[in-house]
Amino acid sequence: MTERGPADLPDDEPVMLAAFEGWNDAGSAATQALQHLHEAWGAEQVDELDPEEYHDFQVNRPTVGTGPDGRRGITWPTTAVAVAETSRAGRRIVLVHGIEPSMRWRRYCAELLDIAAGMGVRTVVTVGALLADVPHTRPIPVNATSEDAALREAAGLEPNTYEGPTGIVGVLQHEAAARGLRSLSLWAAVPHYVAHPPSPKATLAILHRVEQLLGEPVPLGDLPDDAAAWQLGVDELAGEDNEIGEYVRQLEEAKDTADLPEASGEAIAREFERYLRRRDKGTGG
Repeated sequence: MTERGPADLPDDEPVMLAAFEGWNDAGSAATQALQHLHEAWGAEQVDELDPEEYHDFQVNRPTVGTGPDGRRGITWPTTAVAVAETSRAGRRIVLVHGIEPSMRWRRYCAELLDIAAGMGVRTVVTVGALLADVPHTRPIPVNATSEDAALREAAGLEPNTYEGPTGIVGVLQHEAAARGLRSLSLWAAVPHYVAHPPSPKATLAILHRVEQLLGEPVPLGDLPDDAAAWQLGVDELAGEDNEIGEYVRQLEEAKDTADLPEASGEAIAREFERYLRRRDKGTGG
């Protein structure tokens, strides 16, 4: 993937970020990234979709519990739309967090995109996570793709070459592009042998890629410490189980061998540029 400057997106128009629980959300990494952004940027919910239209409640059941006021209530599986502004540039971000619907996917996407249009959104970023043969000891890969040739050129993205069954993330991407919106997709690769959520290292990798896309730092809070603790826990698991330990070593060898061509002067220069940008941000430059 081509390396770009601090921001990959071509302008400061409002951006929609969307993630969905279920098939598109290995280790809950994608939806936890959206939840983190919601809290870090103080987002306020402005809309939600009627779950009666889109969910089979035998698949995604409502939950019952006691609220802060002491009253018993039912929480229905729905899709919430919230709005935030980034802390530095004040870019408007529309955050969509929901559960992959059971039915009427085209109507579901149309309703979300109508809400986006009403807020002036011209770029839709879907966020997902998938299980992959990657070692937990190496940086979590986050792939960014787009079907939009102009956006690929502007942001240095890869074409989307996947063919096969898709989830609501793929459908929303397609419908956004059909409306003439800029659309791109972020996918984090979660080690399949530690698929149980949470997956803070993958969530952190997604947030770093969001920072690059927006050219805007994201307050990370305790997430880096959580990611380090998660990796330490998996290290201990691999150390106690010879079979898992050997498998991790095989994945590391395959990953390191594949990455050898990147040890070039151009790659080193790109990393040095990133270091300088991080240093400048840290000193207020």
